[in-house]
Amino acid sequence: MRHFHRTSLTPDTVLTSADRFFAALGLSRGAGDARSRSYSGTLGALRVSVKMEGGHYTVVEADTDQVGESRLDKNVKRFFNAVHRTADPRHTIEAGY
Repeated sequence: MRHFHRTSLTPDTVLTSADRFFAALGLSRGAGDARSRSYSGTLGALRVSVKMEGGHYTVVEADTDQVGESRLDKNVKRFFNAVHRTADPRHTIEAGY
């Protein structure tokens, strides 16, 4: 699955957050690509990358090799919530119903 999130945080801040959030997985830096992290293991494969968009926003993309709502995909969504809370500490998660 492909997930994405747009934030006002800098790419370095987002990648530092990814390193902390996915510490148990042990993300590794991409060869020659300082703006991405990857993991491959028993849960599947994950690649997190960041890029500037329009000079004001950072786009965070996370690609997994899983189908549907896997454990890895759920953790990616939790990571995006953590990034959102870093950018806006007042943000709370609320049910949509």
